[in-house]
Amino acid sequence: MLSHEQIWGAIDRLAERHDLTPSGLARRAGLDPTSFNKSKRLSADGRLRWPSTESIAKVLDATGASMEQLLTFMRPAGSFSGLPEGASPPQGSSIPLLGFAQAGAGGFFDDGGFPAGQGWDVVEFPTAPSQKAGVYALEVQGESMMPLYRDGDVLIVEPGAQVRRNDRVVVKTREGEVMAKVLLRQSPRSIELMSLNPEHPNRTIELSDVDWIARIIWASQ
Repeated sequence: MLSHEQIWGAIDRLAERHDLTPSGLARRAGLDPTSFNKSKRLSADGRLRWPSTESIAKVLDATGASMEQLLTFMRPAGSFSGLPEGASPPQGSSIPLLGFAQAGAGGFFDDGGFPAGQGWDVVEFPTAPSQKAGVYALEVQGESMMPLYRDGDVLIVEPGAQVRRNDRVVVKTREGEVMAKVLLRQSPRSIELMSLNPEHPNRTIELSDVDWIARIIWASQ
């Protein structure tokens, strides 16, 4: 049975996925901007107030999200969120896990950027391996990816997936540097990357210096 907290939490996470506040999400859905404010989630006498099915339907229509995606956002805090378009509902499986610092060392990836070798831990991922073959997890270390990703967050990476402009990606250079960025532009000769942390500069890297690039498809936050 879904709780009041889970349903409102799912609306909050859906708003975050689209870089919106709850008020911004309500406005996009054609609702009163205060509809999803925290003050509206309890009545004056303390009774729980729930979003209407009509409001939820309008939100899904406005964002292009499916009911399955919204249900995924209702997972408890600390579980994986951010279901990408076309992904399946949670099913549960174990995938390889590595820290960002370790990822820069040799022996953990094959030539295509897929996990290889020894030394990997495992983490639970809510999609069957047969549907997302080759996915693995990288644990954020340090504050270089703030405010989007924090120390200890786990990023799920899909090597071999097509990357497009504005995708969040992990890039490994031939010198062993591993970074999470936003892909701004890819030309036949180079890629332009935007830093997640505004205190770090954007990067332009020659393709000849790129070992592999993989799309981030999930994050635990």
